[in-house]
Parts: sequence; C-alpha cells; structure tokens
Amino acid sequence: MAKNLMLQGTMSGAGKSILTAGILRVLHQDGYSVAPFKSQNMALNSYVTKDGREIGRAQALQAEAAGIAPSSDMNPILLKPTGDTGSQVILNGLPIGDMKASEYYQQKQRLMPEVLSAYERLSPDYDIIVIEGAGSPVEINLRENDIVNMGLAEAVDAPVLLVGNIDPGGVFAQLLGTLELMSESERARVAGLVINKFRGDASLLMPGLSMFKSYSSIPFAGIVPYIPMALDEEDSVSERLNRHPDIRTKGDRFKVAVIRFPYISNYTDFSIFENISGVELSYIATPKELKDSDMIILPGTKNTLHDLKWMKDNGIAEKLKGFLGSDIPIIGICGGLQMLGRSITDEAKEKYSALGFLPLDTFFEANNDKTLRQTNGVIGSLNGFFSGLSGIHLSGYEIHMGNSISDRDSFPVITEGNVLGTYLHGIFDNVDFTGRLIGSDNEFIIEPPARQRERELNRLADVLRQALDWKLIYQAIGV
Repeated sequence: MAKNLMLQGTMSGAGKSILTAGILRVLHQDGYSVAPFKSQNMALNSYVTKDGREIGRAQALQAEAAGIAPSSDMNPILLKPTGDTGSQVILNGLPIGDMKASEYYQQKQRLMPEVLSAYERLSPDYDIIVIEGAGSPVEINLRENDIVNMGLAEAVDAPVLLVGNIDPGGVFAQLLGTLELMSESERARVAGLVINKFRGDASLLMPGLSMFKSYSSIPFAGIVPYIPMALDEEDSVSERLNRHPDIRTKGDRFKVAVIRFPYISNYTDFSIFENISGVELSYIATPKELKDSDMIILPGTKNTLHDLKWMKDNGIAEKLKGFLGSDIPIIGICGGLQMLGRSITDEAKEKYSALGFLPLDTFFEANNDKTLRQTNGVIGSLNGFFSGLSGIHLSGYEIHMGNSISDRDSFPVITEGNVLGTYLHGIFDNVDFTGRLIGSDNEFIIEPPARQRERELNRLADVLRQALDWKLIYQAIGV
C-alpha cells in the first residue's frame, strides 16, 4: 500500500492545488510512482477521463504532474454548483443527482466508504499518494462529518502539511488559529507549516518564524514565493475571471471576449489565449465591453436557461445581433452552443426561445443521461466564413446535459455565417484550429498547451526544491 502526504490549507485560496501538483512533480522526478487524491472537490472546471468519467480539472493537472493518466479514483466526489444553495453531485465520475447543501451534508458519512474505496483502489499501484484537502480543516460546525480534511487524514493515517497564504496578510494568525481549533490528535498529524505566495525578501520574515515557536513547536517546512504560473487553478478563487477589456490597447491586439455567465463553467477552455503574445483575453459582463472585440465566445455554463435569461436581460443578447454577418466570429461552446440555437426545451417540456443564430434545437429530459466522453473528429467541408477550418482534426471532451438536434450534419462543429458552435471542450487547445481562427499562421506564436504545462510544472518543481524542506517532507512521508 502507498505511503501518503496530505496538504491542508488555512482557507480556500491558500494554494493547495498548485502546491500539490508541484510536490507530485518533484516526487515523480525523484523516481517515485505517485498519484493525487482529493476526496471531495467543488469546482465548475472539470475534465473527462478516457473511460468517460468526470473529475475536477485540478486533479487532472495533478495527474499530469505525476506523469500518469487521470482517473475518477483521484477525485471520487465532485460538486458542481447549479445555484446558490445546490450542486450536481458526481460520484466516482458519474452524476447521481442534484442536492441542496443541507441534503448533501446529511449524506456525507454515507459517502465516506466510497471515498475510502477509491483511495484503496489507487493505493496498491503507487509508492506515494499526495492528498489535497478542501477549504479549511477547522470549520467546527462541519467537523463531525468531515470526509475531506482531518477526517480523511485520520482514516488513511496521513501526515499533514498546513499551508497558509501570506498574500492577503495575517498568515501567522491563520496558522495559529487553525492549529488552536484542532484537537490534540489532529495537531499531532501536522508535520510542518508552509507559508505560500510570499513576495519580497524572505529574510524579513525570519524573526516571525522564530517568534512563532513560542506558540507552537510544529516546524516550518518552507516559504514558497509568489510565482505567477500558467497552470489551471481552482475556479472558486480564480483571478483570471477579473480580466476586463483594456481600452488602451485599441486595435493593436487581437481581442478575445468571453461572456462571463453567472454560472460559467470550464473556462480553462480559454487558458491558451493567455499565453499568445499579441492576444488579449477578457471576461465581459456588459454590452459595452463587447466594443472592439475581434472574437466573441459564449462559454459553458452549469445553468443554461438561467444564463440565457441573464444575457437577454442585461442587453448582451441584443448587442450580439449587431455582430451577425460581420467579420467577427461568434463561438459557442457546450451551454454556449445551446444558447446560440433556436430553442431550448426544459425537463418540464416548456420551450424557450434561444438566440436563433444556429439551426439547432436543444432538449433537456428528466431522465436524460449526462454525456461524458473524450472526442476526436475532423471538421468537414465548410463554406463561407469558416471555410479555412475545413479538414482540421480536433480532439477534446464533452460534458453536458441535454441533446441538440439539427438538420445539418456537421459534427464536431455547426456553423451559420460567422457563428460557430460545438460541444467540444478543449477545442482551442487544437493549435491548427486556433491559429486559423484568429487569422494568421505567422503573426501569432501558439505553443501547444501540453508542452506549456510540462514546462510550467518543471519550473514549479524547481521553485519548490529550493523553497521547501525536503528532508522534513520525506521524513513525514516515511520514505
């Protein structure tokens, strides 16, 4: 059975996901077979495994850091918010229904055997499993049924690194307050403390580390500098959704505008644009922000009808009509594709008018299975605006409820004038597709995302080798 190590944070946004990926990459480089594990994740950015199961995008990145294929055993419970108080619950990669927060809380202990079974399926195949916690381990009102932080650590006998985020300030209070709210047996599991996202001269922090010893004997396992990484993060605290159009750049950059739906999902589809010199990516929520756009994208959403109504109410839908027939591509992905069609019929058989930009209709049915699959295909012969995309091979994955019907056979994309729709997440990671779409084979240098992630993971590992006390970490693991 595998040895293990667990990362817990003082709060959401402490940086556990990226640190877990970096530690996995170091261990992988050191010759160990390693795997990630997160018992419960709440995220709208998800990934489909080869066997058609859905997990958090962060665990897919962590598997990549470990040099292995993602598996649903790495994230047995995924919660995908559908509103302010409810989520779709994904168990072992497959949906089991929507639940209110109170209903899910009552079910948590029933799900603990599923969590442990997933862990036990992973364990025999690896030397070390690196486990990521969620949020804070000392939400005292939730501790009784905890299956993701100390409850899990106790169940699998894992040593813990406690991570605090110094960026917003108060890191010593974060760490000490968290330790003080732990039981004595929980504190005994904490092998080391990590200060993450430090900016400036680390020597200025050293007196604080010494003074902290008068409050706790748990050693510090490192100070990790703030390092901007071109790696997908947990969506609940993502800063990238705050990108707005830069009015100073005017016409000298190719401007990609993604509509920021209230229930936007899988916006990692657009990460590639962040790393193309000469391209500006922004997330917009008002009609006036569409001005000067060179490409407009309707992304995925966890609540298609809600976000369609939102777009109609705030004027974006009407503004989009002004772009029809122009030289500006309008692209819809998944839920965005459904909105671009003529109509959407819900589970109660009530029919709603969509934008009417594409010749398709979407139907949601009460017993409709969720489509989860990796997909490959070749774009057929297209005429007119998108003719340059004909013959391009595409790969990606589908995650959607509902089925769309069209009298036009043009999988994996459907087009009408300057409007294109697809169910394919990851479509922009296909470099030929993106290069032709933004209009030049030579003007923009597009690095394949997989190559970029590999470079960034190795850079992260280099930083962590210098920042962390690896003797302490290996001793904690028991290697």
